[in-house]
Amino acid sequence: MTQQPPPPGPGFGPPPPQYAPQNAPAQPPYAPAPPAYVPVPPQPVPPQPVPAGPEFLAVDKRNAVVVDASGVVFEMSAFTMEFRWPEIQGVHYKASPDGKALMVAVVHIDGRFYECVVEARPRARLQEWFPQLAWVLGHYRPVG
Repeated sequence: MTQQPPPPGPGFGPPPPQYAPQNAPAQPPYAPAPPAYVPVPPQPVPPQPVPAGPEFLAVDKRNAVVVDASGVVFEMSAFTMEFRWPEIQGVHYKASPDGKALMVAVVHIDGRFYECVVEARPRARLQEWFPQLAWVLGHYRPVG
């Protein structure tokens, strides 16, 4: 059987003689010095409160539209798109051609167009959503 070399000691040990500093003591301390301060763990940043104001919410099984003080949010299946008021050029809404859903569109300041469709069940709910949405949009985006 062959003899195994002894396991290495802790760390890498001193550097080879050709790489050792010339003005260093014969046995330099290789353990790192303790920090002069105690590190403070990072503090979580508390979420910024959204100013109070009117909100609009339309929800179905898969999709949702939220309009509040921060902007417009579309939730489509498991996908969320948030639009802040400064990046919104316009918000448009109408009933779907069959009258069963609310169609809301956001026009981004760069001209891109995003749309979310929320099914209204019962169908009469669609007629409730229109004045609510108009009032909330008028509050945050007054015409003129």
